[in-house]
Amino acid sequence: MPVSPYIYSQMTSPQAGVIRRMFEEGIKLKAVHGADNVFDFSLGNPDLDPPLQVADAIEDIAKDRSKNCHGYMPNAGYPEAREAMAKKTESEQALPVSGDCVVMAVGAAGALNCTLMAILSPGDEVIVPAPFFAEYRHYVHNFGGTLVEVPCKADFSLDIDAIRKALSPKTAAVLINSPNNPTGRIYPQEDIKNLAKAMNDHAEKCGRKPYLICDEPYRAIAYDGKQVASAFKEYDSALVVTSFAKNLSLPGERIGYICVNPACPDRTDLVAACIFTTRILGYVNAPALMQKVVARSWSAKADYSLYEKRRNMLMRNLDDAGMEYVRPEGAFYLWCKVPDSFNGDDMAFTEHLKKHLILAAPGSGFGGKGWFRLAYCVSEKCIEGSRQAFINAMKDIK
Repeated sequence: MPVSPYIYSQMTSPQAGVIRRMFEEGIKLKAVHGADNVFDFSLGNPDLDPPLQVADAIEDIAKDRSKNCHGYMPNAGYPEAREAMAKKTESEQALPVSGDCVVMAVGAAGALNCTLMAILSPGDEVIVPAPFFAEYRHYVHNFGGTLVEVPCKADFSLDIDAIRKALSPKTAAVLINSPNNPTGRIYPQEDIKNLAKAMNDHAEKCGRKPYLICDEPYRAIAYDGKQVASAFKEYDSALVVTSFAKNLSLPGERIGYICVNPACPDRTDLVAACIFTTRILGYVNAPALMQKVVARSWSAKADYSLYEKRRNMLMRNLDDAGMEYVRPEGAFYLWCKVPDSFNGDDMAFTEHLKKHLILAAPGSGFGGKGWFRLAYCVSEKCIEGSRQAFINAMKDIK
């Protein structure tokens, strides 16, 4: 067989790549039924335009004709970009951060893969609260690790006791995502404090201190006065991996970074390891143009109230249809419960929704069997048009 058996098994699995597959099926359905008649909530692809400050920076920097402006820079990134990201992180974590804590990366995915490659040995474990971003499974497997899925509480908050029990001498890291994709849950400061205590207690007992990896591309998109907690204040061996895909609507530009807590006991080695992995993973450095753009425009203001409005519109649609869901505190996803008559079969229910030209992502891929995800980073016209389709889909349940 010319293709890796593992890769073949993953790419042909019903759960594998289901989000992208739904998105691609949506393109085909729109060609048949018309774009206005297909309600595609499958992909978290921000539809807000980047802020004007970002567009201006791109235009201005693209005019640069100076010698070697498109050449290599240090693998960690331009010094000015690293300093800018340190300033950004400092504003979020509420403590001083310097540029030598930062490594520029190819999106949050690139940042997370660099980090996992830097810290994992074969057989190591990474604990993740479930449900979680589906690609985590692949990222951890890439470097010989095992993803340990720990279910959240019924309200999708962190189950600290369950995480404490899952910690072992093999635990290299705990990986959290707040606001969470797919639930929209924001973990409060008290939860992070309690998680840090559990991890510190574990380190004292077994002699190995796991890292706390905070995946935060949705940090800025929060509703109802909620704020994302500072992990750096609670746990010295914490680091942030993030990007500008969601907050500045730049998913296709693939620009992000890693920032290690300045108080991390092995900060120097960890940062150096992450710099090294950018090279051996093959992307060498983050895109030069976009490093310069985000260094100049990271603080650009975006109007996330549009996402909040769309959240409220979609929740009303589901209320009218009689569907259950979790009220999102951030990001731009609704986490919805499969009707009881489907006996928790989220794959079957999303196929049922597709018959009514509604595209949704099955929850099994996120470690959340019996649920499905709707991405509301879509036009208001799409949300308005979907109301009757949701009502019809629920009425049509046999």
